Amino acid sequence: MKAARWHGLKDIRVEEVEEPVVSEGMVKIEVEWGGICGSDLHEYVSGPMTIPVKEPHPLTGQLAPVILGHEFAGRVVEIGERVSNVQIGDRVTVEPVLTCGTCIHCQSGRYNLCPKLGFHGLTSNGGGFSEYTTVPAQLVHKLPDNMSFEEGAVVEPAAVAVYAVRQSGLKVGDTCAVFGAGPIGLLLIQAAKAAGASKIIAVEVSESRLTKAEALGATHLINPKTDKTVDMIHHITGNRGVDVSYEAAGVEASFLEAIESVKPDGETVIVSLWENPVSFNPNLLVLKERKIRSSCAYRHVFPEVISLIASGKINAKGLISKKVTLDQIVEEGFNTLLTDKSHSKILVTPKSENMN
Repeated sequence: MKAARWHGLKDIRVEEVEEPVVSEGMVKIEVEWGGICGSDLHEYVSGPMTIPVKEPHPLTGQLAPVILGHEFAGRVVEIGERVSNVQIGDRVTVEPVLTCGTCIHCQSGRYNLCPKLGFHGLTSNGGGFSEYTTVPAQLVHKLPDNMSFEEGAVVEPAAVAVYAVRQSGLKVGDTCAVFGAGPIGLLLIQAAKAAGASKIIAVEVSESRLTKAEALGATHLINPKTDKTVDMIHHITGNRGVDVSYEAAGVEASFLEAIESVKPDGETVIVSLWENPVSFNPNLLVLKERKIRSSCAYRHVFPEVISLIASGKINAKGLISKKVTLDQIVEEGFNTLLTDKSHSKILVTPKSENMN
């Protein structure tokens, strides 16, 4: 079968690999659509970040090259012994978190904090950028009949946003600012709206992304190229500052402004992954009793996220800016995302008939 494999920095190849064989407790999925994630892009231009290249991954034993793709949906075509939660023919998406199941974090339900944390499609011997993939049955979630496979491929990044908002102190009626209107930022805007935020300020340097942010629920727009971000946010909030800011850009300037934009005793939540370290003056926190927290992936939110998308409270289709085939994934997928910031979510299919 065909699959897109990461071999190294700027080296992703679509090549023939062996079709996976289902085993006990596993589910085989025929992939319909998968999304290119920001973490996939980080691996492409700056990796390896999480992909194992020197030491085998402690859970999977995998070393590069790896099949990419952890945001995907498809149809169950085979199930292994002792699988009872899905049947052949079910339409599904996958929660791609791989954990040990035995550490104190896993045992307490905080499995996203497992010290051996891995991801199907990054640290495993399979991924969604392929014709077929096999995953543990407990990671499979059924899609309702009114959800498309394309929407199913957006469940995973939407879970990142919903979990980040849930972890924050945002309450109904609160104000918030979202720094970065890429895919996660656009989903944070929708998750904050669903959580009852009264004002949602999008901060983004791309005008096309700001337009999309407004369409998806942002009440105020700020472009740091032309506006003084912190001053604007304080003006919008009556010189109070937002209750919560979400950092989804992954650059130092937005990180600092995200802190300065929150009210005294307010909170900044870091959602982005970082290619480089940052430096900042802790007095930005101390003198205002501001707080910083981070949000890692998700836990226990997939059913809720599927419901939010199925009900229309999160517009997954509104995030999708382009669709390509697996053979086009490098030039029309990864390279397009690097050069054209008007794009948000590019979906990939191994099936040429899906493009008709």
